[in-house]
Amino acid sequence: MSGTFRAHVGFLFLCLTSLRGQGRYLDVQENEITPEGLLSLLNSELKRELPDDVVYRRPLRCLDMISVEGQFTFSADRPQLNCAAFFIGEPTDVISVEYNAVDIDCRGGDFVKVFDGWVMKGEKFPSSQDHQLPLFERYVDYCDSGSVRRTIHASQNVAMIFFRLHQPGSGFTITVRKLRNPFPCNIISQTPEGSFTMVIPQQHKNCSFSIIYPVEIQIGELSLGHINDFKRSLPGCAGSGDFVELLGGNGVDTSKMYPVADLCYSFNGPAQMKIGCDNTVVRMVSSGKFINRVTFQYRLLNRQELQKLKGNSVEDFCFIE
Repeated sequence: MSGTFRAHVGFLFLCLTSLRGQGRYLDVQENEITPEGLLSLLNSELKRELPDDVVYRRPLRCLDMISVEGQFTFSADRPQLNCAAFFIGEPTDVISVEYNAVDIDCRGGDFVKVFDGWVMKGEKFPSSQDHQLPLFERYVDYCDSGSVRRTIHASQNVAMIFFRLHQPGSGFTITVRKLRNPFPCNIISQTPEGSFTMVIPQQHKNCSFSIIYPVEIQIGELSLGHINDFKRSLPGCAGSGDFVELLGGNGVDTSKMYPVADLCYSFNGPAQMKIGCDNTVVRMVSSGKFINRVTFQYRLLNRQELQKLKGNSVEDFCFIE
């Protein structure tokens, strides 16, 4: 099995797991998904080369993952009470969701809600600490906004919709687009291998790059605008106001993840670390006074490396070297 194939299957399993539990906005039951269903989801999202003037169209599933632009239609053939679709783009994309047609019974309890980010296993990405909007503004309910907000722009390369339809024949059509983001912030990687440069240009904000796989992180360059003579008033790098931290954990909320390392001095690498967690995050905190930059690459750990980390680790939740 290739690394890319393993990555996508792992990603799909994580999406499925996120819908098995109870959340604030969606009561979810078990979904009837087979291994063949997983492969069907995977194959449906293979990259397609289409002419510029051709719009890709397909039905939307009750549980779905969308990584391509196009128009997607959901039509209920029976009551569908616990559905969600995850949207993801490249790191430099932001997701746009446009309602083309909606035929649901809002008064009867139907809803279609777009969320600015992802909700997985009750946790949210980006975390409330890292998103510029309060949590309640990140949910946009069609039944509340109607035609006032026919297009919703996410703040990063991931978004999702929750929907509940009670009557057969109800449904909706949406168009998903990917818009260019000149300064990407709060990213989930589609793959377990790659490289990225994160830049925060004199903005007071926090940005995370999340890799939902156990990986080796290698930082090639870290450039922080402050002079490295700050006074340490707090443990770690918090006293600097501008720093990068590596996090590991089994959820997606960075505020609930384990701090692996703090980096608050500029340097030219490489500096590397293996983190055997379900999720590995490079998170940059910026005071807004400087231009901060970090360049890194990452790769999926193989089975032997994971076994070695597990044998050497005293941590219960994941394995770090």
